[in-house]
This record gives sequence, structure tokens and C-alpha cells, in this order.
Amino acid sequence: MLARAIPGCEGLEQTGPDEYRMKMKMALASLSGAFEGKVKITDQSPPSSFRLLVEGSSKIGFVKGEGLLKLTPSGEGTEVAYEGDAQIGGTMAAIGQRLIDGTSKMMIKKFFEKLAAESAS
Repeated sequence: MLARAIPGCEGLEQTGPDEYRMKMKMALASLSGAFEGKVKITDQSPPSSFRLLVEGSSKIGFVKGEGLLKLTPSGEGTEVAYEGDAQIGGTMAAIGQRLIDGTSKMMIKKFFEKLAAESAS
């Protein structure tokens, strides 16, 4: 379910407790690339919060980030709040710097929309 919720994710394979190897395609304006990396879930405080650590690299650059997700019961559902930080480098950062903020917000929005749809089915 998680792999289908991550935009561009082509594979998510568990490699250890709360650790995954990920393959995804990412496009930023005229740049695109296949990234390989890892995702790790840390600082778990069920059912209220957890942290995701993400690292990936490709021929067009690298990405390294983390996000804290906070879950709060809300009526019949759950409200999700997040905060995070990401670092990028390589050609992707040099060419697409102005587009990165908007693209990352769009990817986060798509992630939560897909996750909600998967959870409802």
C-alpha cells in the first residue's frame, strides 16, 4: 500500500526492521531520472507520530531528507500534520532550484491523497 502512495515509486522492498530499499522515477521540468535509495522509519511513538528518513541518488543528483508525521484523531478519521527538510544536489539542484519547492509540495499532496484513497478501499 505504501509504495502505491509514493508518487513515482516503482518498488519498495523491506530490507530490515522499519527499513526499505526504494526505486522511483522523478521528473523536474526537463530533468528526469531513476533514483535508488532507502527509507527508514524512526522515532516511532504509536499511534501519534513517526519520522521518515529518505536518501536517494541518480545520475541527475541526490536527495536526502526527513519528515516528522503527527497523527491526531479527528472525528471518524485522522488528521495528519507534517514538517520536514530536504537537501538536494547535483544537476537537479543546479538547474531546477526554482521548481523544487513547488514540485515537492505537489508530491507531498499526491502522497497523502493516494494514501487516503488506499486506506479507504
